[in-house]
Amino acid sequence: MKLDILVFGAHPDDAELGAGATIAKEVAKGKKVGIIDLTRGELGTRGTAEIRDSEASAAAKVLGISVRENLGFADGFFVNDRTHQLEIIKILRKYRPEIVLCNAIDDRHIDHGKGSKLVSDACFLSGLKKISTEQDDNGGLQEPWRPKVVYHYIQWKDLVPDFVVDVTGFIDKKTDAILAYSSQFFDPNSNEPETPISSKNFIDSVNYRARDLGRLIGVEYAEGFTVERYLAVDSISDLI
Repeated sequence: MKLDILVFGAHPDDAELGAGATIAKEVAKGKKVGIIDLTRGELGTRGTAEIRDSEASAAAKVLGISVRENLGFADGFFVNDRTHQLEIIKILRKYRPEIVLCNAIDDRHIDHGKGSKLVSDACFLSGLKKISTEQDDNGGLQEPWRPKVVYHYIQWKDLVPDFVVDVTGFIDKKTDAILAYSSQFFDPNSNEPETPISSKNFIDSVNYRARDLGRLIGVEYAEGFTVERYLAVDSISDLI
């Protein structure tokens, strides 16, 4: 299956938190979107890896994406090396996305910056024909594939976006996808330990960041992204 957009997250819930409304909007426009989680989030303070697996599946249904896979890298300890790059290259060549979204380039959690660089490097390497990878199904060689662009969503840190997407009308779907991870986020009845993302303020912050970015471009809600190279438009009238 060829995808239009492939979204990578170091942990289940990263994609929803960083780009959930953008994903929902693109799906509503008929685009084929997939999510690849690098780890199962097994080091998370709350819940278990098995719970996160179930929650990720529920969130995928909320967003209406075409596919979701987990690469099973070691939470907290995966590295940007040949072995991990090759696993991502296989995924890129399997789904052949035009656009890749991935973790913030710099963030509080060490896996976010690591995951960002790992995916970005793999996107380049995936286009080199002398790197051989085999398909999972019949063992044949995969064709090289390099996405047209790589964009990075924004997470904990308040990074300045290079562009923002109007996601008015899709913030509720993003919120529903986030709250599918009920073990991770605000629950006044939970007996789990408190974490930086389990407070009501954190969930509220996801909404008010989107509202503020929307305010700055004259819409109700927006999500921000950073880029690796200059943005280009066909016409100045393409800007809103």
